[in-house]
Order: sequence, then structure tokens, then C-alpha cells
Amino acid sequence: MNDAVESIAAVMPPGTLEGSAAWYGRDYQDISDWIYHLSAEEIEEIDTAVRATQAAGRDIIGVTRDNFELPTLGDKLRAVRDEVRDGRGFALIRGLPIECYTLREAATAYFGIGAHMGSARSQNSEGHVLGHVCDLGHKPKENPHQRGYRSGGPLDFHTDSTDIAALLTWRKSKSGGEGKIASSVTVYNEMLRRCPDLLRELFKPIHRDRRGEIPEGMKPWWTMPVYQWHAGYLNSHFNYNFILATDRFEELPPMSDALRDAFRTMMEICEVVHLSIDYEAGDIGLVNNHGIFHARGDYEEWPEADRRRYLLRLWLCPPDGRPLPESYAQRYGSVTPGDRGGIVCPATEFNAPLEPI
Repeated sequence: MNDAVESIAAVMPPGTLEGSAAWYGRDYQDISDWIYHLSAEEIEEIDTAVRATQAAGRDIIGVTRDNFELPTLGDKLRAVRDEVRDGRGFALIRGLPIECYTLREAATAYFGIGAHMGSARSQNSEGHVLGHVCDLGHKPKENPHQRGYRSGGPLDFHTDSTDIAALLTWRKSKSGGEGKIASSVTVYNEMLRRCPDLLRELFKPIHRDRRGEIPEGMKPWWTMPVYQWHAGYLNSHFNYNFILATDRFEELPPMSDALRDAFRTMMEICEVVHLSIDYEAGDIGLVNNHGIFHARGDYEEWPEADRRRYLLRLWLCPPDGRPLPESYAQRYGSVTPGDRGGIVCPATEFNAPLEPI
């Protein structure tokens, strides 16, 4: 083993990883294991908090855990968050009655629920702490300044730049569009068993394009591995479109064949081990971006514009997240638990738009 391989191996886990974060899709076919159903009493708490927010004339961005009071549900939401943060890495909250809400009321309820799990982070350089996941015609594979959540069709397995990502389904597509999640720990284990040489490629520094959203003092790209072993945690961070787009920077080296093969193998394994989730209107899905790769299946859209697929997204930062390697600060701005993640550029001002812009 040469020095370069030895240095890579030194930052890899000691071998196969076990525990609740290492799972296969077949392990969770029983939805009762991971879906939390809101009770009538809990929905009434949410409704009361929404009405109080409206009565106070408070904008969504001003909603906090303290002023969006959920006397009994709040502790249960934090227990769900803890399972996402420290356990299997995902959960689903079902039963929010969005058919009874306007979009503003649904967004207020959703933002308030999120506030009991963490602080909302900016999802783009425009400072949007409430994201609108719908087809705005973006083509992220073709345009390096466009983002996947504003596109239609399928999305490859990836992670977002925050501790926890949440999605509220406002409207479903006519068919398809299922969510797909895969344990990045399981993918690591499978690659360790099948192709350890390719796995090592994913522990090397890899360049990623910022899509034109450049924080002050930073270059238009950043560099970090897909996998990092730190403080007893295996962390994963991946978006293939961001990586492919770095070929537009002449000063960066081209992707090696070995790395390309590693990415192909990793995504093939994701397709084998993943869990598919058919989200219903009113569902809130949660994933831990440090341990879950998530994707979207292709879908058929409704012809009527007011029926088309539409989700709301939150990027959440819990107050007591896991320790992260210092390299995450390039993308997260900081690695301090409770104050990291999201995208902040020189002109960024936080806001919660109610229209997809």
C-alpha cells in the first residue's frame, strides 16, 4: 500500500458499520415503524398556533418555537427529530389537514412545526428559508446556475446542504414522483464489500460547483469528499450535478475514470438498497443529510396548472447536531451545531416567499 492510499485509509472507518443508521429498504416496509400520525388533539394545537400567528400579524419568517406554541406536540416533534438526527435518519409526519388550509396557513403550520425541530436555513442566495419545490423549467444538468428543486422529472440521489431536510407535500403529481431514500452507511458497507478500491475514491477531496451562489471571500467551487469519518460518525455529502459542473473551470483537473466508476457504482447501489415513499398530501418527510441520500422518481404531471406537483421545503439546523469535519464550513458557513448550513451570499436577506420564484 502506497503512502497516498495509507493516508486515505487512515480517515476511513475501521470496517463494516452497524447500528440503526445501517438499513436496507426491505427493513422498513412496515410503515408503522417510521410514520408518526398526528392526532385530532395535536392538529387542534397546530390550528390554534396558526390562528395566534395570524392574529398577531406575524410574518412566517418571524415564527419561532417560543411563539408557535405546541404544548404537547412539541416534545413529540423533538423526539421525531432525534430519531432522524441520531437513529435511522428519516421519518414521516402524516395527517396535516392541508385541504382545510390556504397556502399561507399551511406554510405557517409547516414552518411552526419545523421551528420545534431546528432553525430554518437559507436554501439559496436569495435567502429563501421556505423553498418551493415545483417545475419552474430549470435544467440543472444543462445550466450550472440552476437548481434541481426548481426542475421537473426525476432527481438523482443526492444530499442537501443542511443537517435535516423537510418536505411538505402540498399537491401530488398525477402519477409517479415517489421519494427514494438510501442509507449512505449501507451504501458504504456495500461498496466496502464489493469494491473497496472505488470506495477509497469517495474519501478523497472532490470539487463541487456553487452554481453561481458564492459566499463572500469564497471561490466559485468548494472541495470536500463524499464520505468523511469524523468523531465516530460517517458523514456523506453528494450532488452529482454540482460535481459534473466543475468541468467548466479550466483550473480544476478533470474527473478521473476511477472516480467516475465510484459514482456510478454508488448510485447503482442506492437504487438497490433504497426505500420508496409514496407521499400523500399533507405529509412531512424528514431526512438526515449526513446519513441519507435522497432522490425523486419520474412522474406524470397534471395538465391543469393549479393541480401540478408542488411541495414546500425547509432546511433545518437542530441545536445539538453531530460534530462535523471542518471541511463542511466551506459549504455550511460554520460547523457549529445550531448555527450552520444553508447558503448565504453578500446580498442575501432571509425571507419566506409564498410564491415559487
